This record gives sequence, structure tokens and C-alpha cells, in this order.
Amino acid sequence: MPILNGNYWEGRYQAQDTPWDKGEASPGLVDFLAAHPELKRGTVCVPGCGMGHDVRAWAGGGFDAVGCDIAPSAVQLAKECTAAAGLKARFALDDFLKDEPPFLFDWVFEHTLFCAIDPRDRDNYVKAVLRWLKPDGNYLAVNYLIPDEDGPPFGTTRGELLKRFSPYFDLLSEWVPRSYPNRTGLELMLWWRRK
Repeated sequence: MPILNGNYWEGRYQAQDTPWDKGEASPGLVDFLAAHPELKRGTVCVPGCGMGHDVRAWAGGGFDAVGCDIAPSAVQLAKECTAAAGLKARFALDDFLKDEPPFLFDWVFEHTLFCAIDPRDRDNYVKAVLRWLKPDGNYLAVNYLIPDEDGPPFGTTRGELLKRFSPYFDLLSEWVPRSYPNRTGLELMLWWRRK
């Protein structure tokens, strides 16, 4: 397995080897925002934001959106694409698992970070979500339920997710979202609220 540090991910962007980037926001997120116009607008962090498609979806929905990524090229591309789209969002070069947040967020949105990190770092991931999220904050996740153990991406199961997050969060809702064509039926959205 490669060492999944900033150099690895930056190398992928430099080589334009980014098959996870579908050129658009997660369909599940787009549908969620459309289905919940009543949500109080607040701050949202998208860790591992890549080129910022999901950040722009939140920003377009009226949220104060912040994306962070470990790869400098991803952050730069996200800034450029967001400016070109005429949207306002902030992007930062941060290691979500290790760094302190600039402030506490109302929302943390997960799309492709949990499946991208070394599974041995998943305890640190849960701690990071808790560190970046306000008390009573919301954690919304599009989880990739694949069996792969030789990733990235690395698979997970509903059972693992419940075991990891239930001690700290109440599960508000779960559903199989609309997905990119190659992920249809392989994703599970979980909407959690911090206890």
C-alpha cells in the first residue's frame, strides 16, 4: 500500500490521475440540499475537498462553505473553479486528521475522505470530526460501501460506521442516495448529529 501522505495525493493531481473526480458534486449531496430548504444556513467544512465540487454545492445553497485538502494542487484548482463559477467559498491547505480547525463548524460533510485514508487512521478521523464540529453540529456522510481492502479507496460497512460514530453521534437518517453511475447502489448516506 502506498504511503498516503500529502506527497502521494499531490503526485496524483500533478499526474492528472484523479479518477475519483467526477467533475460535479456528489448527486446525493445535491439531492439532500434540494430536499431540505428549511436547513438553517451556517458553516460547513468539506475535508478532503479535492477540486471543490461539493464545497460549491454547499456555497450555492447559501452556506458558508470551507474546503480543505492535503494536496496544494487540489486547493489551487478548487479556488480557480470556484472563482470561475462566481461563488464564494474558502479553501485551505490542511490535514484534517492532524490540524486544528480555524473555528468550529455547524456541519462537516464527508464524501471521499473516509475511504481514501489508511483504515488504521479511522479512529483519528472520528476524533477529527469531533474536533472540527460544534456541539450539536451535523455530520453528513456519503459512505462508499465496497469490499476493497487494497485501496485507496478502502471499503467500509454500515456496521463499521455505526460502531465508530454511534458513541458520539445520534443517527438522524440513513438512505441509499442517487450516485455517480459507477457507484450506484454502493453508497450509503448517514446524517448524524453530535451528542
